[in-house]
Amino acid sequence: MRRHRQGALGCCSLCTCPGTAGDEIMHQDITPLCAADIQDQLKKRFAYLSGGRGQDGSPVITFPDYPAFSDVPDKEFQNVMTYLTSIPSLQDAGIGFILVIDRRQDKWTSVKASVLRIAASFPANLQLVLVLRPTGFFQRTLSDLAFKFNRDDFKMKVPVIMLSSVPELHGYIDKSQLTEDLGGTLDYCHTRWLCHRTAIESFALMVKQTAQMLQSFGTELAETELPNDVQSTSSVLCAHMEKKDKAKEDMRLALDEGQSILESIREPLVKSPEQSLNQDQLDNQTTVQRLLAQLNETEAAFDEFWAKHQQKLEQCLQLRHFEQDFREVKAALDVLAQKIATFTDVGNSLAHVEHLLKDLTSFEEKSSVAVERARTLSLEGEQLIDNKHYAVDSIRPKCHELQHLCDQFVAEVGQRRGLLHKSLELHGLLEASMKWCDEGIYLLASQPVDKCQSQDGAEAALQEIEKFLETGAENKIQELNKIYQDYEPILTQDLMKHVQKVFQKQESMEEMFHRRQASLKKLAAKQTRPVQPVAPRPEALTKSPCPSPGIRRGSENNSSEGNAVRRGPYRRAKSEMSESRQGRSSSTGDEEESLAILRRHVMNELLDTERVYVEELLCVLEGYAAEMDNPLMTHLISTGLQNKKDVLFGNMEEIYHFHNRIFLRELENYIDCPELVGRCFLERMEEFQIYEKYCQNKPRSESLWRQCSDCPFFQECQKKLDHKLSLDSYLLKPVQRITKYQLLLKEMLKYSKSCEGAEDLQEALSSILGILKAVNDSMHLIAITGYDGNLSDLGKLLMQGSFSVWTDHKKGHSKVKDLARFKPMQRHLFLHEKAVLFCKKREENGEGYEKAPSYSYKQSLNMTAVGITENVKGDVKKFEIWYNAREEVYIIQAPTPEIKAAWVNEIRKVLTSQLQACREASQHRALEQSQSLPLPASSNTSPSKGNTRNIKKLEERKTDPLSLEGYVSSASLTKPPEKGKGWSKTSHPLEAPEDNDGWSSAEELINSSDAEEEGGVGLRKLVPGKYTIVVDDEKGGPDMLAVRSGDMVEVVQEGDDGLWYVRNLTSSKEGWVPASSLSTLLGKSSSAQCLSSSESSTGSALLSNSSSCSESCGAPLADLQG
Repeated sequence: MRRHRQGALGCCSLCTCPGTAGDEIMHQDITPLCAADIQDQLKKRFAYLSGGRGQDGSPVITFPDYPAFSDVPDKEFQNVMTYLTSIPSLQDAGIGFILVIDRRQDKWTSVKASVLRIAASFPANLQLVLVLRPTGFFQRTLSDLAFKFNRDDFKMKVPVIMLSSVPELHGYIDKSQLTEDLGGTLDYCHTRWLCHRTAIESFALMVKQTAQMLQSFGTELAETELPNDVQSTSSVLCAHMEKKDKAKEDMRLALDEGQSILESIREPLVKSPEQSLNQDQLDNQTTVQRLLAQLNETEAAFDEFWAKHQQKLEQCLQLRHFEQDFREVKAALDVLAQKIATFTDVGNSLAHVEHLLKDLTSFEEKSSVAVERARTLSLEGEQLIDNKHYAVDSIRPKCHELQHLCDQFVAEVGQRRGLLHKSLELHGLLEASMKWCDEGIYLLASQPVDKCQSQDGAEAALQEIEKFLETGAENKIQELNKIYQDYEPILTQDLMKHVQKVFQKQESMEEMFHRRQASLKKLAAKQTRPVQPVAPRPEALTKSPCPSPGIRRGSENNSSEGNAVRRGPYRRAKSEMSESRQGRSSSTGDEEESLAILRRHVMNELLDTERVYVEELLCVLEGYAAEMDNPLMTHLISTGLQNKKDVLFGNMEEIYHFHNRIFLRELENYIDCPELVGRCFLERMEEFQIYEKYCQNKPRSESLWRQCSDCPFFQECQKKLDHKLSLDSYLLKPVQRITKYQLLLKEMLKYSKSCEGAEDLQEALSSILGILKAVNDSMHLIAITGYDGNLSDLGKLLMQGSFSVWTDHKKGHSKVKDLARFKPMQRHLFLHEKAVLFCKKREENGEGYEKAPSYSYKQSLNMTAVGITENVKGDVKKFEIWYNAREEVYIIQAPTPEIKAAWVNEIRKVLTSQLQACREASQHRALEQSQSLPLPASSNTSPSKGNTRNIKKLEERKTDPLSLEGYVSSASLTKPPEKGKGWSKTSHPLEAPEDNDGWSSAEELINSSDAEEEGGVGLRKLVPGKYTIVVDDEKGGPDMLAVRSGDMVEVVQEGDDGLWYVRNLTSSKEGWVPASSLSTLLGKSSSAQCLSSSESSTGSALLSNSSSCSESCGAPLADLQG
């Protein structure tokens, strides 16, 4: 009878322990009766719980005089009894209830019926039943007699006491615990009691809903992914703030409601302080107080959680603002760095240098805003770090980068200013020297000739010359080598020539002064016959043996020193792994016989299980699939199952026909030679692909089965077939069978190591495992959602797996890096032949085959523009996938180093095959073009013979797809780059994965020339490409192509007898040129083809084409070489 005591207050009756109140409310499963549900039945007041207690604390339920008691339906009576007995505490109810049945105004027959009804339906423990019998003399006498003679009818577990008057009742229950209608003093209002009960239960429900709402909201907040941009982060923060405010408002309303109920319960005490609350009222007060305390605790816990969440969102918003400002500031600093890099001119005159200094000062003033903003942003980042921001590891490097960029820019500006001041000083010295020279020349030209004829005139002119020469100490260039040493950083080739010309002019002027000085000394020492001296003309005196120092100077031509790099043949070693078979000689014939027995045993198991498998498939197809088309069974098929045979059974019929008609019969042919059964599998390996289709359909089949498994059709078919297992067990048979084969093949291989068919068994096992992998991969592949294209267009799925991914992107020309997330993204990667897909793995739902993950498509990278960096410093499980020349970089962390190695090897294979395809296509185009080239006119070689040899050479080169001697797709001979530019290490071959950290399918490998490695001895190795002629052709014959210095030529093809076919792009003529002459004409000129370097993070480098592999393959040969 106690099973109903779950608490009529809904959640509130469960809150007996303050520490577990929240848990009890959140996990309430049973919905008890509530006052609101039976409010009309309670209003009838045929029974009520006044709150009174017996002497031992037993709750008192009163049945007042109710004439229509017998008319109360049993359901209503049971509901009211159940509800009233659930209100007192478990402790009080455990003592037992005291029932007071007031029938003073009733008849004995009604009394008897009431007592019997109550005794039969009371749902709780009873301690005592007190009956106030009718007060009429006749009815009282009748009741005494009837009760004595019908005592057996009132057999109950507790005594039933018949009372004649109210005072007798007071002997059992104190007057203070009885209501006024029973002569007591207990204040009880049924309407007020009903209102309190309804309000308390409503409040308990509100508390429960509020707690659930807060828990749900907290879960939503905890699972929210932090956005990557300012706008999204602001939107999330605003949305969460709105939800938080609404939740707080709901909690405030709930608290107000609880306080209102509590005040209503205490209202009698407020009106009459000397009055006390009865036990039920005290219980109600305790319940409401407990609910209010729980609500306050929940609110406090939520406030604490919200404070942390809000702080994290605000910090995320600060971070996004910082990132956005960082990208803008870095872009501005990059622009400034590019502009300051253009300030390389040191000026060609004093005025020019002053103008450059003015421009530099103006540029520095304009750039100070960006620099100051960068320094301010760096300080803001440091402030975020001091405030214990969660993304310290992301903020600190950016602050350091900003400081470094600012310091680097300021240092660069200072360096440029220092160079310009040096240039200003040098040009001031040069102009002072030239001015001094001009003044000296004018002095010599202006000396009167007639006055110099006399001794006095000669002495005066001599003193004038000597006085002028004394001023040269301040104005003239003293030592040329000291000038070179002091101004080495700014001495360009043109400026050095200018210094030399000024110094030569100075020396020429001083020599003229010395000659005049010698002449005047002779005149001053001794007067001879009068002569007519001729004054030198200024224009004659100013003539210098060197060109004027004011001529226009060209730009600096820098050439790097070192060995040149030549394109050599690219050789890729092909190594095929072949397992060596070691024959095992048995010591006795018994051992070989035992192995043969074991092989036969495995073969018998293979055949037996194969026959059973075929029979089971046939049974399913005939007993279920065919019956779905049977008109007599249509009425048993549910609506959801109609026209769904293909979904339910997939291609099981195709699998059955393959095994029944082909595979089983071929297996039987190997019963006498089981060690050769691997050949049977290999011959039919393509047909086993049908299992991939079946497994791909299995989730749909499983879902349909779960929806319709209770369909009468299946039950009827199972009954006819006399199957103990249901259909879903048989639908799983193909999946089980395809996995069983590899186990049987392993067993057979184990006992056939020294047999003839061991290699076939091993290959068959590998092929079956490959099919299982393909099936598994396809199951994942079909779970991809959100991809707009056709996945089959991406080629074969090679690998798939889950990884941690960081991103580091460069966008546009500003090359601004995106911030890598403070924590890695979890992504599932699918590697196809033509692309790699990034997906997000979703939650697994359902059971069986339905319990499969789904993948939300995020992005894909085309393999033609993909490169990899195999080793990332600091973690052996990481590697990089980069896209479009590292415009987008994805740092991938595998679960284990082995998985990383497998992925890197597979990606390398894809990139290598793409590169090989590009080379073969390019060589094919080169051959087609070379066949149309004209032949050189040679005196000792016939045209037909030469043509035959040339074509034969091309064909020989074409036959070796790995040789690059006959065709260079993009890069030709080049010099090593200058210090600090380009690459710093030699290239590594593709087959050395430890050394080759970064490469893509668009990269070409270039090795040093043998001759150049030996110090440049011997003729230069020529390769096709565009070059510039550096010397005139003085040895060209009448039949050879004429070229001049400065001509742009294209070296097209090597012919026979040391001749090369050359096209003069300047004169639009073409012809043959001897290789020895061509090497001299080209000198150290580099091919016009551009080479770019692609360095990985670990420092290894490769020469990379400027175009992707796909673009190179699609371009004509002339475009590739040009």
